Amino acid sequence: MKTKILAAVLALAACAAHASGLDALEAFIKNAKTGRATFTQVVTGPQREGQPARTRNSTGSFEFARPNKFRFDYKKPFEQVIVADGQTLWLHDVDLNQVTARKQDAVLGSTPAALIASAPDLATLKKDFDLQAAPDKDGLQWVQATPKNKEGQLRAMALGFRGNELARLEITDGFGQRSQITFDKMELNAQVPAERFQFKPPQGAAVVKQ
Repeated sequence: MKTKILAAVLALAACAAHASGLDALEAFIKNAKTGRATFTQVVTGPQREGQPARTRNSTGSFEFARPNKFRFDYKKPFEQVIVADGQTLWLHDVDLNQVTARKQDAVLGSTPAALIASAPDLATLKKDFDLQAAPDKDGLQWVQATPKNKEGQLRAMALGFRGNELARLEITDGFGQRSQITFDKMELNAQVPAERFQFKPPQGAAVVKQ
């Protein structure tokens, strides 16, 4: 009898832990209207026969204003700027001095940006993702997000929360490439100037519209 009671208590505890990841995601979407952080990104290529997987590291800063506005500034090893202004998604490769512009609503549905900055509530997010609580790992509460659009480039994503603060994002694409973004010094509801989400192609830059 004691064994059964202990097993039931452990099962309830596990369910509570699993629920906390979804609760953290819901609280983040509901309460974090703006935010900024620094980040480190590690991209690991797919394993190839007889060869070790290659990794690439980059660092930069991230800002968002809900809904639909965000900015990634990659600083190292190569400068790159990604800005979503609510209408257009801009990508500026500084070394090439090339800008790519895409209609934002056509490309952001089942992407990490939808999880972080675009969706106004959990119900909207569930239209594009199957969401499941995942076991705690690395001291974080996790949510697994699987895009409902199976023809997109993304296969799966996971979000790790420390309390109601987003701490890590893990992404796997259709080619087996994995990307892990770790956020540091996350400031929620910070005063982020509106001009941070405005982008004007630099003079002389080649602009490609898609």
